[in-house]
Amino acid sequence: MAAIVPTDLKALGESIAAAVPGGIVVSHEVALGELTVTVRREGLIEAMTVLRDSPAFACEQCMDICGVDWPDRAERFEVVYNLLSLTHNHRIRVVTSTDESTPVPSVHGIWPAASWYERETWDMYGVVFSGQPDLRRILTDYGFEGHPLRKDFPLTGYVEVRYDEERKQVVYEPVQLTQDFRSFDFLSPWEAMTTLPGDEKAHRTQPEPQK
Repeated sequence: MAAIVPTDLKALGESIAAAVPGGIVVSHEVALGELTVTVRREGLIEAMTVLRDSPAFACEQCMDICGVDWPDRAERFEVVYNLLSLTHNHRIRVVTSTDESTPVPSVHGIWPAASWYERETWDMYGVVFSGQPDLRRILTDYGFEGHPLRKDFPLTGYVEVRYDEERKQVVYEPVQLTQDFRSFDFLSPWEAMTTLPGDEKAHRTQPEPQK
């Protein structure tokens, strides 16, 4: 018997909430033509298994995993899973939340390709995935400090990288801003600024008055 697939996203969200037992689905909503389903972290694996194996949903592919940082929240990180069903031609976004130390169950056993996305989320946000066999940095260097996409990560970073010609290797050094403050004059970008020998300040060359 063929599965009955909901024709609209609101009905699809209700079907998911009914198919996943135990109150795992916290909420489901449709915004901007997309369905978002929020699930509890503890029931993530069960919910994802239903979304993959149930003929009504048939999410064969995990297209992406990304993070969102909300520093003011107790569980500051949201982990967002973008799922695709080629069978039914629909997409489902699944969201769960965590803090800086509580791990999120890895879904690499459901979608093997998710291992790369989980590594990226850990690298950029510091979200830990339990059961992930290869949790290494993937976008930054192995000696990198911090997680660049956190809201409290400084824009300049903590260290800078350069190639040392004498040591013949790449070295890490604390960030040194040689020009912390610059003075710009936005009056006219076409007027030249010149500095004469002995002058302490630059002066503007004034155009000759027209006759």
